[in-house]
Amino acid sequence: METRKYRKAADEKQVMELISREEGWTYSDESMSASYRKALESSITYVAYENGELCGYSRSLDDFGHYVYVCDLLVAPKHRGKGLGRKLMECIHIDYPSRTVYVMSDVDGYYTKQGYQRAGSLFEVPDSSANHT
Repeated sequence: METRKYRKAADEKQVMELISREEGWTYSDESMSASYRKALESSITYVAYENGELCGYSRSLDDFGHYVYVCDLLVAPKHRGKGLGRKLMECIHIDYPSRTVYVMSDVDGYYTKQGYQRAGSLFEVPDSSANHT
């Protein structure tokens, strides 16, 4: 199993295929697809491969010296249960050893099982501009 930093030329197509296949994100709108591709490149993104096959990836944001926020962690179902998610998270701690790492999660059970502690809540701010005409 190899985990390493994301490289656009080598990884972009496979990451987008994994997302589409496993999460159902089709990005039929080309601007949305282009936006996520740009996010992959400008974020802290790691990939995991086994025998040349992409098994999973993580994407995080750097708060410029304060924290690191994990936005996405996806492991293909046939590779789950092998510690791959943990290895991807370890990449962040290795590269950012003095930072506190937070996860923005929609699968809390996984992170609880890993021993992570809840440290707050996440709220979506409504678009108030839609109400002002």
